This record gives sequence, structure tokens and C-alpha cells, in this order.
Amino acid sequence: MKNRDTDATWRYHDGTKHSYLSIRTNPHFMDWANRPLLFKIYPKIEPIPLPQDVPQTGVSALSAISTPVTSLRGDAIPSLQDLARILIFSVGITKKRLYPDGEIYFRAAACTGALYEIELYVVTSDLPGLDAGVYHFNPGDVSLRLLRKGDFRGNLARAAAMEPAVAPAPATIICTGTYWRNAWKYQARTYRHFGWDNGMQLANMLAVSAASGLPAEIVLGFVDAEVNRLLDLDARREVSLCLVPIGRTSESSLPAAKEIPALGFETIPLSRSEVEYPAMLQMHEASSLETAQEAREWREKLPELSSSAPAAEGVRLQPLQDKEQPKDSIEQVILRRGSTRRFDEKASITFAQLSTILDCATRGVSADFLEPPGAQLNDLYLIANSVEGLAPGAYFFQRERNALKLLKEGEFRAEAGYLGLQQELPADACVDIFFLAELKRILEQYGNRGYRAVQLEAGAIGGRIYLATYTQRLGATGLTFFDDDVIHFFSPHAEGKSAIFLLAIGRPLKRNPPQ
Repeated sequence: MKNRDTDATWRYHDGTKHSYLSIRTNPHFMDWANRPLLFKIYPKIEPIPLPQDVPQTGVSALSAISTPVTSLRGDAIPSLQDLARILIFSVGITKKRLYPDGEIYFRAAACTGALYEIELYVVTSDLPGLDAGVYHFNPGDVSLRLLRKGDFRGNLARAAAMEPAVAPAPATIICTGTYWRNAWKYQARTYRHFGWDNGMQLANMLAVSAASGLPAEIVLGFVDAEVNRLLDLDARREVSLCLVPIGRTSESSLPAAKEIPALGFETIPLSRSEVEYPAMLQMHEASSLETAQEAREWREKLPELSSSAPAAEGVRLQPLQDKEQPKDSIEQVILRRGSTRRFDEKASITFAQLSTILDCATRGVSADFLEPPGAQLNDLYLIANSVEGLAPGAYFFQRERNALKLLKEGEFRAEAGYLGLQQELPADACVDIFFLAELKRILEQYGNRGYRAVQLEAGAIGGRIYLATYTQRLGATGLTFFDDDVIHFFSPHAEGKSAIFLLAIGRPLKRNPPQ
């Protein structure tokens, strides 16, 4: 089985590392005239408009991201408004801004380079206001396009080896990644970005589903080729990344799997030309599951995870009490969320604010690859630059104790800036959160698919950090990094780990009003 040949992941991971030298010797440039379209467009399929003015849930953002719907009595069937709310607040357009060279769209979740390479599809039974079918969601006009008419949940359940959350779900959202749309800027490193950017959207999706009273879970155990075929994807350009079953029914049986002939629907080309990066295709192929039996065995053999670091004395988190927490709804926070472009280096945040962010964002992601509930693949390391009540220094977050262990005390703004590709953002931030993981152990336990899982989980936790940060009217931005230098900085504690993701938090620098 390809998934167990983990040399493939090491080739990809090591081959896409950033270093001081690699950044300066890379001849790549962005061909703006060939910039890809930001939407997948089926020009010959009639749109099915979704309701846009959907009522907000009123559920507070901090509650929505930290309290998933885990158990329900009876059915939980999403309405058309529920489905529209989840899709819009996961990938929808939240802002538009005019510039001299055109209009810029901002989406509900952060994305590397604002290139939005993740697409969403929906496989449904008959829902109130929507017939059973396989649909593509276009956030540009907030509509669905019907790709296949009928109930194909049996096909999806078969591909997922009858995963307990997928089989009874009245609707399942499928997330895909479009290589070229992101690789235009980031080249082969795009496969890492698939996980980050998909995870950011999933943080929103799970939170809005929870606020809507609908159970939802991330599923990675499925046969890739079957799901790709169901969506009629050209797998050299676009591939399925994960499934998210929404809701639950008490149906005793599923519809039988149907024949799924090729569709060949026309789509608008993304660019006049595309560049293929074989390393990404090879990484995806190596991490693909080929049969339902393999998907079932992969899921059944997943380990029960525990922290690899021994507990020690540290600074216990002091989250805001419930009565002190902001009550802004999850929808309000998503609508105002952005990615901070400049931090105020003279400003600070409080330890209570940082504690609230870490506490709410790390209570566990609902996913079929994480056991027991609340387990986590990524470890969080911090450089605290300006946090009231916390000494400046480098820290390790001990999840089991909800505490920060001081690794080394001191002022490390310059080091943070260097590690974040010599950018001002991590140097000016109040705190930088680095996601590190024991990649060797993860690959031994999960195979190459563990690489998808660890990147996606980092994005999902990062997305929750975004939401918890903006709930408190602070700013955040995701960043890339010099891989090996990050490990060196946090060693010996981080020895043997791999750098996965970086998120900076601080107070946005207010622009001076025009004179």
C-alpha cells in the first residue's frame, strides 16, 4: 500500500522546506498576467441561488469554537438556510474593496496569498427546499450547481467504508484543493497550504454547524479515487481533501450506490497556461487510500494519542470568566475577521486574552483521525514578545495542564522576525504561535495520510485561534517560516520535531487618517 511508504512524505517535506538560502536562490516570479481565476465556474450549468440573508444563530463565537455538538436525540436535518449559512460563513465573500487595478474579494476564512484554492461540494439527500444531488458551491454568486441528480450518499458511505458519521448524515460537504490556483505563487509548497487553508475554513464550518445545532466532523478515511470520480474531478488539477458530514438521521438504510459515469462539464480555464509541480501530485498519490478495506483498516488502527512531552510546572492559563468574555456571535466575528498586515509593536495584549485564545482553540477538533476526543497531533510553541502578566520568552504549551512552560526567558523579537521569513509581522506581534509535530511518529502510525492530517489540524486550530483573537478585537495573521531554524530555536525541547505552521497575534496598527 502506497500510504505506508513514508519515504514519499519525507521527500516532499524536506524538498519544500524554506531556508535562508532557498528563498534567495529561488528564481520563481509571479506572472500577474497569468494569475488564476479565484472561482471555479461551470458556464453551462444553471445556478440554484441560495438564500443570502440567512438569520444569524446568535451563539457566541467563543462558545461555538469550543463546544461542538457531540450528541443529539433524534434527527438533525439541515434546512436550506442552515446549509447556506454554513457554506457562506465557511468560504463566502465577506468584503469587497476597490483598487485602481480591480476589485479584491475577502472571504470568510483566511487563505495563503488570498488565492482561495479550496472548493466546496455538497452531497445531499432530499432536504427541505433542495432535492437530493451532488452540487458545487460557488461563493461568487452564492449558488449551487447541480452535477448529479439523485441521492448519492450510498456512494459516499461506501467510499468512506461506512464511517459512522458519514452514513447517517443527510448532507456531506466535500472539500477539494485546486493545485494551480495556489501553486501560481507558492509552487510545490502548495500541498502544505492545502492543509492550512482547508483547516481555516473547517474551523469556521465546524463552529457555524455547532452554532446551528448540527453535529459535524472532519473525515479523512475515504477512498480518494471514488470521491474524485463522484465529483468528476481531473485529479491532475483538483483533488478531494476531506469530507464533513453535517447533521444526522435515524434512517435504517442508505440508498444503494449508483453508477457514476463521467460528466465532462465545461469549466472556465483558470489561466491561459498552468505549471504542474510533480512533487505535489506524488505527495497526494502517496497519501491516497485505494480501497474501502484500506480506509476501514486505516481508521480502525489509528492510535490513541497523548502528549509526548512530560508535564512540568508552568504558568497556568487564566482565561476570561464567562461573564467577562465577549458575546459577539460567531457570524459577527467571521464578518469582521481579516488578516492583519501590520502590528503595533508598542502595544500589548493581556495574559487573560492569550489564555482565552489558547483555551478555546485547543479543546479538540472533531475528526475521525483523532482519538480519544480532544487529542491533538500538533504541539504549540510560543514566542511571547509583549503579553501583560507573562515574562517575555519562549514557551511550550502544556495542553493537559493548560499551562505554559518557560523554555528560555528573554527578548526574542529579532529572532521571531527572522524565523518568520525575516518579516516585520512576527517581530512586531505580541505573541507568535508555532505549530510543531513529531512527524516521524505520526507517519509511523498514520502512514503518509498523517501528513495531510497534521497540516489540516494545524489549519483548523489556527482558524480557531483567528476566531478567538478577532472575538477580542485583536489581530492575527498566518505566516510561513524557515523550517529547520524554527526547530533549532526551540531545541533541545523541540529536537526531533518538524515545523508545521506559524500564526502571529497582536494589536493591528491603526492607520493615520489622511491629512
